[in-house]
Parts: sequence; structure tokens; C-alpha cells
Amino acid sequence: QVQLVESGGGMVQPGGSLRLSCAASGSIFSINTMGWYRQAPGKQRELVASITSGGSTNYADSVKGRFTISRDNAKNTVYLQMNSLKPEDTAVYYCKHTNYGLRLYDYWGQGTQVTVSS
Repeated sequence: QVQLVESGGGMVQPGGSLRLSCAASGSIFSINTMGWYRQAPGKQRELVASITSGGSTNYADSVKGRFTISRDNAKNTVYLQMNSLKPEDTAVYYCKHTNYGLRLYDYWGQGTQVTVSS
């Protein structure tokens, strides 16, 4: 099992910045991916950004150039730096950890609210 603890959500004005953190603990495989997803009211959950244990990153087109994902493998922590925030970024943001073993093992955080509003 892997436990995920998220922090850093909140309310910010358009154009502002927030930094999300997600710390993982438990049975973490050496090959894994950590990522951030978001779900706005009435919409499906979508990938925001992900990063592999080797450092490869992937971003949704809607956040490219504004968001940066990074990780500290020593701390098993992933970060999402969100700049130039827009009202359409408002959502609950979820951290996801995937262990790569004989199959994929997915774990989710509890979610943190991000609200962009003037």
C-alpha cells in the first residue's frame, strides 16, 4: 500500500500562483510514476501532469508553459508549481502514484481544492 498526503491548495486570483505538494509513503517501487489530476464540477477527472521516477514529464496541453511538475525522489514527494492561474483551472486536484510491478498499482490522494477567482 502507498499513502499519499497532499497540501498546498487554496484560493488565488487570476494570474496568481500556487504550489501543490504530495508526499508518498509505504511500499514504493523503484519504477513508478507520480502525477496530478483534476476534476471540476460536472466534468471528468483529467490528467494535468505526470513525472516518472526517471524524470520524464508529461503535461496536458491546457497547462503547458504555465505549470511545472517536479519530484524529490529522496523524499518521495511530487510538486506542481502552478503559475498564471486561470478561472478554468479551478478544480479539486488529486495526486496519483503508480507502482510498476507485474501489473500497475494505482493509489490516489484525498484531493485538494484549487479555486481561481477574483
